[in-house]
Amino acid sequence: MDHGTERDAPPGHPAGPDAVPADPVPVGPVAGRVPLAVVVVDRDGLVSHWSRGARRLFALPKEEAIGRPAADLLPVSGVLPEDGTGNGTGDEDTAYGSYAAHDGLGPGLESSLDGRLSYPAAGRARLTVRADDRIDVLWWAYPLVGPGRERLLVLAADADGLRRDHADGLPRDDADGSAGAAVVERIAPGFALHTDFPGAGELARRLPEILPSTSVGESARIVAQVLELGYPVLEFSRHDRVPVTPDWGVPRRVERRARRERAARALAAGEPVPDELRDEAEDLEYAAVRERLEFLNEVSGAIGTSLDLSRTIVEVSRAVVPRFTDVAGTYLREQVVAGEGFPDGVPDTTTMWHRVALEHTDEPGRWDDVVPVGEAMPFPAHTPFFQCMTSGEPVLVPRITEEMGHAIASQFEKRDIRPLITGRSMLLVPLKARQVVLGFMILLRHPERPVFNDMDRVTGAELAARAGLVLDNARMYTHQENVAETLQDSMLPHIPARMAGCDIATRYLPGTLLGRVGGDWFDAVKLPGARTALVVGDVMGHGLGSAAMMGQLRTAVQTMAGLDLPPAQLLRNLDDLAQRLGDTHLATCLYAVYDPIAGELHLANAGHIPPVLVRAEDGASELIDLPTGAPIGVGGVPFEAVRVPVAPGDRLVMCTDGLVEVRGEDIGVGLATLCESAAHPAASMDDACDTIIRALGTRGGRKDDVALLMARLTGIGPDAVAEWRLARDPAEVGRARAAVREQLHDWGLPKLADPAALLVSELVTNAVRHSRARPVALRLVRADTLLCEVDDDDHDLPNLKSAGPEDETGRGLRVVSTLAREWGASRTSTGKTVWFELTLPRR
Repeated sequence: MDHGTERDAPPGHPAGPDAVPADPVPVGPVAGRVPLAVVVVDRDGLVSHWSRGARRLFALPKEEAIGRPAADLLPVSGVLPEDGTGNGTGDEDTAYGSYAAHDGLGPGLESSLDGRLSYPAAGRARLTVRADDRIDVLWWAYPLVGPGRERLLVLAADADGLRRDHADGLPRDDADGSAGAAVVERIAPGFALHTDFPGAGELARRLPEILPSTSVGESARIVAQVLELGYPVLEFSRHDRVPVTPDWGVPRRVERRARRERAARALAAGEPVPDELRDEAEDLEYAAVRERLEFLNEVSGAIGTSLDLSRTIVEVSRAVVPRFTDVAGTYLREQVVAGEGFPDGVPDTTTMWHRVALEHTDEPGRWDDVVPVGEAMPFPAHTPFFQCMTSGEPVLVPRITEEMGHAIASQFEKRDIRPLITGRSMLLVPLKARQVVLGFMILLRHPERPVFNDMDRVTGAELAARAGLVLDNARMYTHQENVAETLQDSMLPHIPARMAGCDIATRYLPGTLLGRVGGDWFDAVKLPGARTALVVGDVMGHGLGSAAMMGQLRTAVQTMAGLDLPPAQLLRNLDDLAQRLGDTHLATCLYAVYDPIAGELHLANAGHIPPVLVRAEDGASELIDLPTGAPIGVGGVPFEAVRVPVAPGDRLVMCTDGLVEVRGEDIGVGLATLCESAAHPAASMDDACDTIIRALGTRGGRKDDVALLMARLTGIGPDAVAEWRLARDPAEVGRARAAVREQLHDWGLPKLADPAALLVSELVTNAVRHSRARPVALRLVRADTLLCEVDDDDHDLPNLKSAGPEDETGRGLRVVSTLAREWGASRTSTGKTVWFELTLPRR
């Protein structure tokens, strides 16, 4: 703490070269470490921290201080005059009362301790401690804003000790160095200097000795600021400085203060400033402008820390409370809240405004029931809100009158908002981006605070401009994320939970760091013979390009699977297609065909991670040993397929590498975890998927998207399958009808006997007519539906035709298409298969 020389005598003492002050004042600067008492007060007014310096200064152990009311531990018995002496008569108790009003110190320590002040304050006071003993202290009180319990930081120093130590040039620390000092971690109650102080350069060089965290250049800047403005600076960090103007023992002329007060009143009233007050007015204006610029810079740093719209909204509201306003309500247009496109047109009386945030310094819950967050409402044309949103300019209401309060309250139906707003100063600022109003903020000040003025209007407009830009960035990001999510969802199939002979569950997790659009996909395709094709693939890369490539490959796989191509041949064709589409993307793909009747998996792999098979018999899990193959798009690499026998109840788990691969970790660890988690017993397929996701999807470092497909292979037993061989004789059609009727009666499905016999008659007739050498095969499969298949050795697929009145053919497939639940035809290695399904009747 540095003190400059004061050559003007304080009130009550003689002035001039022969004047002798009551206490010696050192000539020249004094620099040193000042022992401090540090006290923290919580929101209930109780002491929550009591430093060693507080114990020494106030002679009270920490154990006795913690939890007691701060006002009881720091009782103010008087406010000292500027020079810190009495009235010169020795009767200091009388002097305190007489000087209190004259000194103009402003709010006292009591106002800070009981929570009446929401801004920093400082001063000098006499405290009663140790029974009747009194000490003269310099004090600083700084309100703490945040979600914690702490409300106030109080710093105090022994003023008498400072005067005593002036004789040696430097204030002394305690012998053991345990007392708080002027630099307590990063808190530094700064310096009081006078504008005529000649030793600024020397002080700037010596400042790093007291504040080790400051450089010589930073010291020069601080000293220049103090010399220019004449008040101390409190540094909470290297970037946040809160100026205060305490009258704490450095004599200041009452006349100078009076001039400043007169200049301040003239500026506040908008009156011309007299010539003799022009210097003070310029100082005040400069300080006010700089403080507002610092505030705007702080707000700019506090908002927009993420692109999350909800978080940005809260940041904007909290940035202005309580420093600029006491209440801040934020309203946004419906399109902005929904993350939709940019809102068009000027708002009108039908525009819905969503209240998305409300911050205030009132007691908790006071505003919640009257103006709850999440409510949407329009505003009529005669209100200041409508004026703000349509003009795009701030609207200032110095005081909300009872008449205006009643008009505003009428918009809130049966809720009486008048007690909350009447008598307060109100400033409405629009939140704009690209000349379009996205929303607006309602700022209210308590009646005890100064009303909003024109400078506040300008500050609010600049604040809103910065907040509007940040909100628009968050809105655009949210909109793009919604578009990407919609695109991704549209490209992923909606697989039924039950297919022939298997139960299926899937999961998709978007990338956590690289956007929501990726190239991972899964699919399940119905095949002839009650078989199912299971597919998982991953286009390398992220973004719309990878998603578009994924869509093309997925469509190609579906098409080729419908042609019943063997797995290795399908991957070969897919590789050729990828090369024709371009060499900018590579993809991995795992293709498996499950035959529930044969109890077999037929698999081929193109550079993908192997699947996991969980055996139902003993619950053991294993990675299926497959030839890895090259990724799709490499070209010229053969693909091999393997057949794996499976039993009813076995589970097949297929996923992309984003689930098992984490940066900095061997992929083998992830595969082992996948096997372990897949074997975990689960009540349902969804629970089994969730178990795997919990075990692998929440590990740190995952940034890729994830596709997971799990199939429980239930199989189809021999008693649910019936087969016949039919000769190439038209008479066999009747035998086929009779066999089908009999089998359906045996299965307890008599209601399906007639429609099934009719459709079988049409398909067998066509097969007998077009077959060449081999017998016709007829098969019925009872699963979730009734499946009927007719095979022959003709490779030409039948076409659905429109038969005229005179045509003798072409009506059979029309009957099948009309009566069947589904029907189709596909080529096989020996010919073709034509099939249809009928829905099983409810039992």
